[in-house]
Amino acid sequence: MTALVAHDLVRVLGGRRVLDGLSLTAAPGRRIGLIGENGCGKSTLLRVLAGVDEPEAGSVVRPAELGFLHQELPFDPAADVASVLAGALREARADLAELERLGAELAALPEQHPSLPARLAEYGRRLEQAEDRGSWDADRRAALALDGLGLSAVGPGRTLGSLSGGQRGRLALAALLVRRPAAVLLDEPTNHLDDAASAFLEAQLRSLPGAVVVASHDRAFLEAVCTDLVDLDPAADGPVRFGGGYLAYLAAKRAARGRWERRYAEERQEIAELEHAAGVTAHRVAPDRGRTDNEKMGYGHRAGRVQQQISRRVRDASRRLAELERTRVAEPPVPLRFTPPAPEPPDPEPADPSAPPVSLPSAPLLSLHGVGVPGRLAPVSLQLDCAERLLVTGGNGTGKSTLLAVLAGRLDPAVGEVRRRPGLTVGLLAQDTVFARPERTARETYALALGPEAAERVPLPALGLLAAADLDRPVGALSVGQRRRLALALLVARPPRLLLLDEPTNHLSPLLCDELEEAIGAGGPGAVVLAGHDRWLRRRWRGRELALDGAGR
Repeated sequence: MTALVAHDLVRVLGGRRVLDGLSLTAAPGRRIGLIGENGCGKSTLLRVLAGVDEPEAGSVVRPAELGFLHQELPFDPAADVASVLAGALREARADLAELERLGAELAALPEQHPSLPARLAEYGRRLEQAEDRGSWDADRRAALALDGLGLSAVGPGRTLGSLSGGQRGRLALAALLVRRPAAVLLDEPTNHLDDAASAFLEAQLRSLPGAVVVASHDRAFLEAVCTDLVDLDPAADGPVRFGGGYLAYLAAKRAARGRWERRYAEERQEIAELEHAAGVTAHRVAPDRGRTDNEKMGYGHRAGRVQQQISRRVRDASRRLAELERTRVAEPPVPLRFTPPAPEPPDPEPADPSAPPVSLPSAPLLSLHGVGVPGRLAPVSLQLDCAERLLVTGGNGTGKSTLLAVLAGRLDPAVGEVRRRPGLTVGLLAQDTVFARPERTARETYALALGPEAAERVPLPALGLLAAADLDRPVGALSVGQRRRLALALLVARPPRLLLLDEPTNHLSPLLCDELEEAIGAGGPGAVVLAGHDRWLRRRWRGRELALDGAGR
């Protein structure tokens, strides 16, 4: 099999160099994960590797058979499921038909026929190709792929236009797995996949003999599949390639962070010592400090020598300070952390002086009693305490987002009762983030929402959630992920007593997801309710869980 090789790729979009001299080699058997923030070039790189887009500079060498699954599916909505699968099986069936034809011709040729060696060589090439593709097993693979990706109940006559977006994506993925091309390019393949389908896809990709290049935010997928990770976030030396899966990547990033912090601390200490040498020492050891009786005879000569020593020391220190100023190590960014929430309100004075005092901290923050929304949320009862950590799970349509909207007070339930502690502050990070004034910049939106004092105390740039170039862009022009990060910044700067997070790891880079999980840990804000599908997060969750099944809605 041929490797997939890209050399010095340059791709410019909207006046910005998304790819700037990037090189990448994906050898057969290597499975490379592309990671980084939205907009760092993952999808752009995949499109260039696939030949869908042409780079401004650079070259790509591709295997003859390459499969590309991207977010805009190429199928005609009028096509049916059977025709999509037939297209995926075409190469395997052609292999088998050609082998049968060549076998019949070989059987009919006499042993000494002059064309026999050429026919045998052709048969051997076709046989090797069929073995690489697994052509004899293609029909069974098709059935397994449909079942493994949750499509076994979809009839072959169903048109693609009648399928959901998730079903169409899974059908395209099944067709690619059936083909088994020499190189596979995937863009966020686990979107719309449940746990079982994700595990099936992981096993299938690990079994492929060719190269795999995949862009993904799914940390569990990256750990299960990838032999290498390429971080496309901007770095001084360009994209960095890490050997191993996501855990190995995390270990390497932690070690790099530790080295950065040590270099920064050592440099700050050296700067302080040099400033002392150049300033305080020079002032303290001055040539006119006065003579002692023992120094009178050699004072002039000695004073001149001391002056020279001091001047040299000051010059050396100043020269080194100037050098450090030119090559200064940047301060490591502060990890994402929630600021302390506002203090609890004082206990209310009892109307009856003889009544026992009310202790708010011992009362639940919020409780639901048989709360439901017909068609959207089956009746549920729960109680949230001050430091609660609750993970809400369930399939699509079971009511996770509806439950969070009820907890936030944005949706009144049709049945049941909601009780909130007086003065409870609630913040919701919704999946669809919309700001009332889209023409305002991110910086203006942040300052107006928090107020000048809070915005100055926790500056938006210091949080590292938005790039400097995006701070003064209108929020209506930001991507979905950028708007979510701005909404998250507001919650980080002024955390509520009850923090509600709906699929918080969507549109965030893997490293930022890790920081967010750590920030909402035991030492984070007050109570946290999180609804999510993220397998990595769910496996590491240490709080309580509530599983919604949608029954009885």
